Amino acid sequence: MEARQELSVGVIGCGYWGPNLIRNFSSTRGWRVKYICDLDPKRLAVMQEQYPWVIPVTNAQVLFDDKDLDAIAIATPVSSHANLAIAALESGKHVLVEKPLASSVEEAAHIVEVAEKVGRVLLVDHTFIYTPAVQKIKQLVESGELGDLLYFDSVRINLGLFQHDINVIWDLAPHDFSIMDYLFPDKPVAASASGMCHFGSQEDVAYVTAFFERNIIAHFHVNWLSPVKIRLILIGGSRKMVVYDDMENSEKVKVYDRGVEVIDSIGGIYSLLVQYRMGDMYSPKLDTKEALRTEVEHFRDCILTNKRPITDGQMGLRVVRLLEAAQRSLQSAGQRVAVLHPEK
Repeated sequence: MEARQELSVGVIGCGYWGPNLIRNFSSTRGWRVKYICDLDPKRLAVMQEQYPWVIPVTNAQVLFDDKDLDAIAIATPVSSHANLAIAALESGKHVLVEKPLASSVEEAAHIVEVAEKVGRVLLVDHTFIYTPAVQKIKQLVESGELGDLLYFDSVRINLGLFQHDINVIWDLAPHDFSIMDYLFPDKPVAASASGMCHFGSQEDVAYVTAFFERNIIAHFHVNWLSPVKIRLILIGGSRKMVVYDDMENSEKVKVYDRGVEVIDSIGGIYSLLVQYRMGDMYSPKLDTKEALRTEVEHFRDCILTNKRPITDGQMGLRVVRLLEAAQRSLQSAGQRVAVLHPEK
């Protein structure tokens, strides 16, 4: 039986993503939004009109000092994640942090270390992990239906939203980095990246390649300058392949019984024959539940049962490690950069 029926949360940041967190915490049973926090009083006023019971504050220290507050959700610029998350954890709060976890591996590792030290739940808001589509693909991978995983290929492009503090890799790639991390047991050991800045001071078009110890490869195309919005992931397996199109309304995931088989009919390199397998395609039925609602329910469950979140600090740290390797490669004309594995 649950020790407490209701948990209180304060949300820091009422800009782009904060209102989504406030809405889901407010509509999810077992949560009560106590505070909303933002430096802009106008944003607070707009949110309080929708949620009149919340306490609006411009100073996050009010949340840290409230000993009755159970959790804090952080939806602020990446550069502020580390200071806010560490202060929240050290004040005894459970913490949900918007992706990416931090702006450097050093900061991310420090947040994870503090969370472990104080014994509080740290959940990184890699929202796509909680979508019915990604959960279904995870089942396909774990069941062995896809066979050995061969590649991960993603395209995440649209027109905007331009960020002033981070480039397109740090903005869009964490979604696909986290999906790959969740689905692929193997972790990348190196990365290379190339990109270009056309407007402002941040790269707005970029391509990242991740390399593995085995014959697996991953490629990510991210772009703020596309005339169309595309959210597409292809996963190749030795038995079957998956296409995940998040822009589809009814058939987001399609499983193809297609592939190739290489047969040595006589012997020697010149006798290798490639046969194509062109089987059926099916689209599994998916739930329609909002991923962020599933996430805040999971956050509550982890707090009450002392369970490690699916998107825990270690996943957040691995994503930042890959981001930092891609950034270093970007600054080194695309040279391959090692991805250091998290400490065990």
